[in-house]
Amino acid sequence: MMILHYLQYSRAFRILWALEELQRTDYQIRFYKRQPNLAAPDELKLIHPLGKSPILQDDQQVLAESAVILEILQQRYDHEQQFKPRPEDQEHAYQYLYWMHYAEGSLMPLLVFQLVMGNMPAHMPLLIRPIAKKVCNGVKAGFLQPRLQDHVAYIEAYLAEHDYFAGDFSFADIQMSFPLHAMSKRIPLDIPNIRAFLARIQQREAFQRAQEIDGHYQ
Repeated sequence: MMILHYLQYSRAFRILWALEELQRTDYQIRFYKRQPNLAAPDELKLIHPLGKSPILQDDQQVLAESAVILEILQQRYDHEQQFKPRPEDQEHAYQYLYWMHYAEGSLMPLLVFQLVMGNMPAHMPLLIRPIAKKVCNGVKAGFLQPRLQDHVAYIEAYLAEHDYFAGDFSFADIQMSFPLHAMSKRIPLDIPNIRAFLARIQQREAFQRAQEIDGHYQ
């Protein structure tokens, strides 16, 4: 029996969606609410020392990190190789590997930094809040926004020529969905190709089943 440790408003949706794509019925969900400061509850550290989500227990093995969990699920249960390009398809296999790592290695750090810079002034003492806001706005304008614009242009150009990130739909699309969804919600951008991609994947039956399950727990 698999157990998905599912933190509220987290990347755990990726794993839930993947399990639904694989049509697994032998899993349970244990749901955890975030604390008022948005941190994960301490109970998750009883499952994995870092207390992060997603965590998937598959028999006696505890798996962490979205990309790792997706890779192991694909290797163990995708018997017809539906969700990863075959090795002989070298170009798509490379794109799969690239986007699986790019999502959290390159794109998400910038989005998290943007979120931190946006929230930081509100947590400063009242007297220095205007200064903190000016500093944070300077960091966003001088460092974050130019880099994010480069990434947005890069992804937009790629999706202008590809419906999915690695040939046909794959787990790379699940991995990329989280930062792209966050970007589309938080940052006012002209991103028609990214929005079209998000609309495309949200039409999948497995995505919609996962969304219903997520809505039940949330």
